Amino acid sequence: MSIESRLSELGVTLPDAPAPAANYVPFVQVGDIVYVSGQISNGPDGLIVGKLGADMEVEAGAAAAKTCAISLLAQVKAACGGDIDRLVRVIKLTGFVNSTADFTDQPKVINGASDFLVEALGDAGRHSRSAVSAAALPLGVAVEIEGIFQIK
Repeated sequence: MSIESRLSELGVTLPDAPAPAANYVPFVQVGDIVYVSGQISNGPDGLIVGKLGADMEVEAGAAAAKTCAISLLAQVKAACGGDIDRLVRVIKLTGFVNSTADFTDQPKVINGASDFLVEALGDAGRHSRSAVSAAALPLGVAVEIEGIFQIK
């Protein structure tokens, strides 16, 4: 089954790859490796803002992380010239969680992205990962995630 078909089964349509908001590129390809710049939590109603441990619960943070994963896949699709089925595997995610100093459930928040990628891609979605706290993120978003992917 193609990746697009699997995403469709999950009710997910990849958006157009978000344009960078500053002086950087959205992805860099070196050989068969694609490094995708951080993607911020953004849903159908706009930016998903909040601070975990203050005004946002873990479940809402995990949903925000899933939107980051969808944007990461959109960037990979762009890197693959529109053919997401060239994606071989997710190598690594680094997730940043806008959270209070005493919040310690960053991994549970980033699970929203990790679980989605495994659900959508199967074993190709399994990856290494870091989940870290941030005192603030751009535009007040709840989550930002960058990723490293292998393509063919």
